[in-house]
Amino acid sequence: MMDRVSTRFAACAAQGRAALVTFVTAGDPDLATSAAILRALVASGADIVELGMPFTDPMADGAAIQLGNIRSLCSGTKLRDVLAMVADFRRSDDATPIILMGYFNPILAYGPSRFAADARAAGLDGTIVVDLPPEEAAELVPDLSAHGLHLIRLATPTTDSARLPRVLDGASGFLYYVAVAGVTGANAAAATDIADAVTRLKRSTDLPIAVGFGVRTPDQAAAIAAHADAVVVGSAIVDTIGAAAEARANDIPARVGALVADLAAAVRGARPTKEQAA
Repeated sequence: MMDRVSTRFAACAAQGRAALVTFVTAGDPDLATSAAILRALVASGADIVELGMPFTDPMADGAAIQLGNIRSLCSGTKLRDVLAMVADFRRSDDATPIILMGYFNPILAYGPSRFAADARAAGLDGTIVVDLPPEEAAELVPDLSAHGLHLIRLATPTTDSARLPRVLDGASGFLYYVAVAGVTGANAAAATDIADAVTRLKRSTDLPIAVGFGVRTPDQAAAIAAHADAVVVGSAIVDTIGAAAEARANDIPARVGALVADLAAAVRGARPTKEQAA
């Protein structure tokens, strides 16, 4: 299926590079600023954007993203506001894939069928539901499939060869490899471990492999981009938003854009060019 996600990964592969996936919490620190940040991410080189659904108990997330959730919730962000923000973004950008990432409770409260229909209408491309294991995905997959939305699955260092086929069953879009056992932003995995993991995963699936958790600097992003199909950066960007919000800065999108531009340059330069490889 050639949709926005497949098209973007194909374009990056044709350029001989990994994709840069950026994560921010929608509505952080408020909806108007968050909408401007979304545009800045793309203008600065993000290939795919993950928008976090603000949630009171983001159990897989470290301190940085937990604080991003709190800032968003305190500003009054609801799921319907996140969908409206995406719909507004689509008026000027119909190419950049946007993935909603979060937890199942807000979707369950909204109603899975209504969520899938409204997400598609808004212009979303898929979702990552951290606390929805494959064994319980039937509560959401039929609705997502009916509206052409990806359910992107997570694999971790503890996902062994017996478990991996279950994780991949019904997965689409890409496979998100959580490089460290723990919460977001806490630790960084060794580049050799990530290279080995990507090689192992690619033996079991043709889906692109995106690697995230613990990626904070351009050097770390480049090391992963040498092996993976995509690099996911979240906590470092959310930290930048948090520091600027605390300082009551009025240039938060520009600060985020500067960081993402450095990350994008590192990712784009991580592999040798055809001329260098020859």
